[in-house]
Amino acid sequence: MPTLWGVLTFLLVWDGVLWGVLGWLFAPVLPGGWLAVLAMGILLLAPAAVLVRGFGGGAYPSAFTRVWVFRPFWYGQLSLLLLAPAGVAGVLAGLFFGAARAGGRVAVGIAAAALVVLALWGYAGSRRLVVRPLELAFGGLPEGLDGMRIVQLSDLHVGPHTRRRHLERVMDAVRAAEPELVVLTGDQVDDYPRDVEPLGRAFGGLAAPLGVIAIPGNHDVYAGWEAVRRGMEALGWRVLVNEAVPLERGGARLWVAGTGDPAQRSLRDPTGAAPDVGRTLAGVPPGAFTLVLAHNPALWPELAARGVPLTLSGHTHYGQLAIPRLGWSLASPFLEHAMGLYTRGGSTLYINPGTNYWGIPMRVGTPPEVTVITLRRRLQNLTQRHRGTERK
Repeated sequence: MPTLWGVLTFLLVWDGVLWGVLGWLFAPVLPGGWLAVLAMGILLLAPAAVLVRGFGGGAYPSAFTRVWVFRPFWYGQLSLLLLAPAGVAGVLAGLFFGAARAGGRVAVGIAAAALVVLALWGYAGSRRLVVRPLELAFGGLPEGLDGMRIVQLSDLHVGPHTRRRHLERVMDAVRAAEPELVVLTGDQVDDYPRDVEPLGRAFGGLAAPLGVIAIPGNHDVYAGWEAVRRGMEALGWRVLVNEAVPLERGGARLWVAGTGDPAQRSLRDPTGAAPDVGRTLAGVPPGAFTLVLAHNPALWPELAARGVPLTLSGHTHYGQLAIPRLGWSLASPFLEHAMGLYTRGGSTLYINPGTNYWGIPMRVGTPPEVTVITLRRRLQNLTQRHRGTERK
């Protein structure tokens, strides 16, 4: 994991460049000029030190700090990322009319108005919850597993600031689905080991006949994996890291495996939560029907190459901004497998868009989701079917 000073240095340079653009445009018309720009830059960047220092078990930020200190920081970073380039584009357009600065200011104003609309739209989207039934057919599915119902939760990012009502709706959706198995595919906590406390208060009653199984996500690792793991196990959940367990249903056996997370590779600790696909599948008998939980979908190609029929992932959040009809999300330019359903040979991957949000409450085109998966030997139309219903 990058050092505190490394992260802060990067942010300082990055923000300095963006503020330099905005300062050039607006310092001449602001009271205090460049001093006002510098003050605003310091004010918006200051929370980063508290944010980064707390990772891995340092100070534990309260709900107030996360909502009124961290959240403005993330809104500020998003605004800088969009406003400064808009200003540059406006300057270039204004050059044709001999009004470079004026063009830049107009472009920034238009972009700022668009950001306000986007923030309000995204906030409303973050307060929704979609229950998505997903039927998946596999020719090699044992007869005893036909009709098995699994609920997938992912990227809950629970902390003391998470709205209790949202978590209650998630629990209500799980109970209403009456799953035989509940799986949590990573990032159960927000960023700190003590986040397992509100996680436990919200989901201490989570249960299913075949159990509740969880795996690590990158934020669980950053928070301090051993503490997070102990907290989840104290809730009675089975936590899998590069291992597989058999479950019995209808006289048939389903193997459920869980990988580690690639984020662990960047950390200097011995917890062993880095992914090892070979070790994950080592105990699974050849030809057994296997469900693998892998937080990061980047692990799927190797799992598919090893013949795993079904992999459930999360991690991407679909960028928290997506256009589903076009199959595009903000995560798509950065990831080969970013959203939705993929098939390769006899292997299927489903990426849950997240059951909550991270950073700022913004979800456009990709509301929080509880996925209800039904395993089938065959479907009437011989294809995978999925649709969503919204819970109020």
